Amino acid sequence: MLCCFNLAVAQKSLTKNVVIITLDGYRWQELFNGADSALLFGKKFNSQDSAWRIKKYWDQDNSKRRAKLMPFFWNSIAKNGQIFGNRKHKNFVNVTNKYWFSYPGYNEIFTGFADSLINSNDHPANQNVNILEFLNQLPEFNGKVASFTSWDTFTKILNEKRAGITVNAGFNNVKGDHLSEVQESLNQLQHWLPKDYGTGERHDAITYALAKEHVKLNHPRVLQISFTETDALAHSAKYDYYLDAAHYNDAMIADLWNYMQTDPFYKNQTTFIITEDHGRGIGDSWPHHYYTVPNSNELFFAVIGPDTQANGEMKQSGQWFQNQFAQTIASFLNITFQNGKKLGKPIKEVLPQNK
Repeated sequence: MLCCFNLAVAQKSLTKNVVIITLDGYRWQELFNGADSALLFGKKFNSQDSAWRIKKYWDQDNSKRRAKLMPFFWNSIAKNGQIFGNRKHKNFVNVTNKYWFSYPGYNEIFTGFADSLINSNDHPANQNVNILEFLNQLPEFNGKVASFTSWDTFTKILNEKRAGITVNAGFNNVKGDHLSEVQESLNQLQHWLPKDYGTGERHDAITYALAKEHVKLNHPRVLQISFTETDALAHSAKYDYYLDAAHYNDAMIADLWNYMQTDPFYKNQTTFIITEDHGRGIGDSWPHHYYTVPNSNELFFAVIGPDTQANGEMKQSGQWFQNQFAQTIASFLNITFQNGKKLGKPIKEVLPQNK
């Protein structure tokens, strides 16, 4: 058993709850620039007539275009939080692992370091202790940590059996003796829907609805949600559907944020951290990512909550890394994360300025 103990930081933050959301393989280019005209107007990567999507997502003005695609990011987080990763401003966010795909990326996010032994999405259950497991071992968080993901591999990434946290991944049903009607309905519905766009993953809408119901019923203090449709649809080379997935993910994030602001348990004491596991290529390489695909090590992240100054789009030059997220999550909760490895340092820009 890893020895877990609370190491007090200099000044306590206002954050009592943290929500970590990932949009699998979503490019920073779409986040900061909106729909790519070459991909949106072209025929090669659109699965059907895109005229109505052009009307929905396109504008000549960059600021309007990106807000059409991701309205919560640009109408709420940009006003009340911080968004990193626009490389036009030399604001760089990168992975430190050398592989540039999902399992290594998620390991880096949640364990705080890049493990060179994790070199496949078929890697066995992760032996590295992650921040969710670490927090669950502390009395104040025990039983209050949960993960809902569209990709079933998270049962291994987070080592569900060892970690002892609630992990609902892929097409696994929510289990329990006293399920709500919503949970029972979603358990059935996820098996009745066609496999998502032929990709074989669970629909993000099901994942989100299950996560929100868990929030209502159980009030977790640490919640992790991983959406996968952006990556799955990109691999299918369906740019129009990829844009739809990002737009709907943005709406789900907005819905959860707005709901939590109506609940005294979460209101004004919850921080959202939103990021991804890897980037993608550019041009005709946009459907792909791997260390052989340039630019697919490039990321974004955004933070909104009571401790994060409302600086909006971060335009100062600088470099941030994926391995910093785990310790940043801990710092918001006034904890120092330890797992026996050399971990990335917390991202000081998003934390209370007295830390």
